[in-house]
Amino acid sequence: MKRYIFLLFAAAITFCSKAQQDPQYNLYQFNQMVINPAYAGARDGLSVVASVRNQWSGFTGAPKTSCLSLHGPILNKNLGVGLTMISDAMGPRNMVGIYGNIASILKLSNKWKLSFGINGGYNRFQFDFNKITFKTTENSSFLSQNQTYNALDLNAGFYLRSNTFFAGISASHLGNSNLYNYEILSDTTGGKKGSYNISYRLRTHLMFTMGKSFRLNENLIFAPTIIIRNAGNGKGNGDLNLNFFMFNKFWAGLFIKGGYGPGFLFQYYVTNKFRVAYCFDTGLKDARKLGPSHEVMIGFDFSGTKSKMLNPRFL
Repeated sequence: MKRYIFLLFAAAITFCSKAQQDPQYNLYQFNQMVINPAYAGARDGLSVVASVRNQWSGFTGAPKTSCLSLHGPILNKNLGVGLTMISDAMGPRNMVGIYGNIASILKLSNKWKLSFGINGGYNRFQFDFNKITFKTTENSSFLSQNQTYNALDLNAGFYLRSNTFFAGISASHLGNSNLYNYEILSDTTGGKKGSYNISYRLRTHLMFTMGKSFRLNENLIFAPTIIIRNAGNGKGNGDLNLNFFMFNKFWAGLFIKGGYGPGFLFQYYVTNKFRVAYCFDTGLKDARKLGPSHEVMIGFDFSGTKSKMLNPRFL
């Protein structure tokens, strides 16, 4: 029984590391800085965005993420720079990270720009295995103490954009840092000694995003987007968003998360420089037991807002 409980826990950790090691954001199209370092400087002015996401609120230990990002263009808008700070908690794992960002912005024509960006940062991970309730008593010194690990990290991406279209591809954790790999010794059936491993490695995540806007009339724009994720294990999922921009003030959208369920979002421009957004999603069938997810975002644009109001940009 003891061995079974440990294997179950190890499988859960492995599932988390493959399926959701990085935070998920449903409001990504309004702040793509959090998923693609090539986005830095894309708003053509200084932009500051803060967001909080509580995922699967139906049980203790569900993912909770806070993020603050700021970025803007320099050197005649040929270079984008930025800074991102993240706090992410899930079960026994807590992570705090800070990243510096730089992106080269190439003007392809009067309408098109292509960016390549990288960000490098420092992550501090803490694992509190005392938050795990076992059905049997374990004497492992590894699991009885809080574990702290530090890791340097590197991410990269490409971002293509015009006033009515964007496409991006990004990769995270290019170094594939291994935080821990611990061997557990245990008694097996018949009194024989056995062992198994629990480990945590930062796996490279790939993301592809794309969006296109269509002006239906002077007060209504239809703007679908997609995002496809791969957690580095050959498997992935994706979201399809159907968004509408109304009266140059208000975004509203419905989406479906592949393999999970539906949701809705909105973003409202309180002023040309201040916007607020909210997102709700929930699972279907068995996934519904996880509980709904909520995400809130506020953003400040200190310049470069004129082109945003004239065109249905997601930037």
